[in-house]
Amino acid sequence: MKVLVTGAAGFVGFHLCRRLLEDGAQVFGFDSLSPYYDPRLKHARRAILASYPLYDDRIARLEDSGVLAAFAEAAAPDVIVHLAAQAGVRHSLEQPRAYLDSNIVGVFEAMEAARRSRPRHFMMASTSSAYGANVKSPFCENDKADHPLNFYAATKKAAEAMTHSYAHLHGLPTTMLRFFTVYGPWGRPDMAYFKFAEAAMAGEAITVYGEGRMARDFTYVDDVVEAVVRLIDRAPVAGAPVGPMDSLSPVAPWRIVNIAGGAPVGLMAFIDELERALGVPIERRYLPMQPGDAISTHADPALLDALVGYRPATGVAVGTQRFADWFRDWSARRASLSA
Repeated sequence: MKVLVTGAAGFVGFHLCRRLLEDGAQVFGFDSLSPYYDPRLKHARRAILASYPLYDDRIARLEDSGVLAAFAEAAAPDVIVHLAAQAGVRHSLEQPRAYLDSNIVGVFEAMEAARRSRPRHFMMASTSSAYGANVKSPFCENDKADHPLNFYAATKKAAEAMTHSYAHLHGLPTTMLRFFTVYGPWGRPDMAYFKFAEAAMAGEAITVYGEGRMARDFTYVDDVVEAVVRLIDRAPVAGAPVGPMDSLSPVAPWRIVNIAGGAPVGLMAFIDELERALGVPIERRYLPMQPGDAISTHADPALLDALVGYRPATGVAVGTQRFADWFRDWSARRASLSA
């Protein structure tokens, strides 16, 4: 099997590529190695992937017209997994143009690449933030999600609509993956848990927004990868829903799938587990909610379970320990890596 993964040097992209390579797939990575966060982390991930004989990649900007499409046509992948994006709720308040470029223009380039190379399955990362102001819990894929709370979520919702149009017009089997608070080793330094770890190890207080009242459906990265790998062979087929919970479009081979275990954890409980795993006290400073944040996220994983017989289940005690073990190692060696 040949798989093209955009955002290959990113957090989820790196873990997915490594899993696919270990399973014997031929993987084509595409990444811009953008400086949004510490490029040493991206270069280190890429170096690990480059050690696999069946890995090849292209370093280029997703937004540059036709570059990804040309790479995809040469690779002729069976599957395209589009993970490259500008992520982060808070950064979208400061740099919204970056989200327009990556998450709208970039998605158009990815769709064009899929239209021209004709993979049997086109998969793309969306986000739990797409549920926006929805107060129904747990979040189901068929719930209306028309009121995004931040520009990041708005671009992802727009991307879902864009991919639906291509699925309908070009018969392109498409799965939108709504990820819920993915965490774990090799994670993104802009994520709260990563910032918490850096502050704690430096003996500094952490900032806890929402006075600590928030809860998230934390999903360990290996569980996310397991779900995505299983879904590769479950491309949507128009007119063939798996049950009443299915988000399958009535007019296209297109669906949305929640990628989470459906077991939200309070932010304070997560910080307690991280404190235990790091082995250092974490001083908390509490501030009000940030604009664009949701109080709670809670996925209904019934559709994922119906499709592939799997639900993410790694608990935060295990997940935070694995992250902490990696974080200590990374902190010790990153200074020796060139930026």
